[in-house]
Amino acid sequence: MTSAPLAARLDGLLFFPVTAYGPDGSVDLDVYRAHVRRGIEAGAGAVFACCGTGEFHALTPEEFRACVGAAVEEAAGRVPVVAGAGYGTALAVRYARLAEEAGADGLLAMPPYLVVAGQEGLLRHYAELAAATSLDLIVYQRDNAVFTPETVVGLARTEGVIGFKDGLGDLGLMQRVISAVRAEAPGDFLYFNGLPTAELTGLAYRGIGVTLYSSAVFCFAPEVALAFHRALNTGDDPTVNRLLDGFYRPLVDLRDQGRGYAVSLVKAGVRLRGLDVGPVRPPLHEPAEEHVKQLAALIEHGYALLGDDA
Repeated sequence: MTSAPLAARLDGLLFFPVTAYGPDGSVDLDVYRAHVRRGIEAGAGAVFACCGTGEFHALTPEEFRACVGAAVEEAAGRVPVVAGAGYGTALAVRYARLAEEAGADGLLAMPPYLVVAGQEGLLRHYAELAAATSLDLIVYQRDNAVFTPETVVGLARTEGVIGFKDGLGDLGLMQRVISAVRAEAPGDFLYFNGLPTAELTGLAYRGIGVTLYSSAVFCFAPEVALAFHRALNTGDDPTVNRLLDGFYRPLVDLRDQGRGYAVSLVKAGVRLRGLDVGPVRPPLHEPAEEHVKQLAALIEHGYALLGDDA
């Protein structure tokens, strides 16, 4: 295991594996291990286990602990493993401690359950979560957890909080956040584009200096995801635009055909590529058969767009 700080190790394409379920609906750790292993071998820069794409909301604490432990074992120190943590403060702390026991390198803190809290309460929630373990913490902005620039400055000053993942998509707010933290809490604070199918907004986020992002596409089309990532970070805009126009924009249009498709369509993609990770758990539902057929055609077209780079 490496002793390097998590912030120094978060580079490259960030892999958010799905959680595999067997025919009886239970977690299939063997298939999950294979999925994680394939992602690492394909070139993932980090594994974010049991987060949004991994159906954190649907896992029991025992299942969560087992999956994080399996991801850590498969990574074997080659790449960092970051685990999800969420719900109210007490449960978030419990999941954080389970992740620490399982050997995770860090935490992605998802929004508190149900309540819409004020800024003071949000800051207290994440400060208590950060203090509960020795793991570094990335705070995920989305849904009912939306932060003012001043609150993000407070997060950046909180020991153990190393980054901020944006799933809201308000670029004006993000620019204000980055500027405020740079001016009032200078340091190596990390920012992530956490929108569903983050590649679609990659150029916009790159424009404000945010280059780290989570890729659900990497789960089922790693070569396409890596080609896009390489092109985005080297300024190869013709390749970026070719993949945006021919693959990512149509994929987002398809994803928007159903609620929960940001997860269930990804799992369908993994199954299409030959690994039976099972269906999603309720309250999510499976994509329509026609949408799965469209996804299969789109994946094939995505690889064709790579040409000699595949």
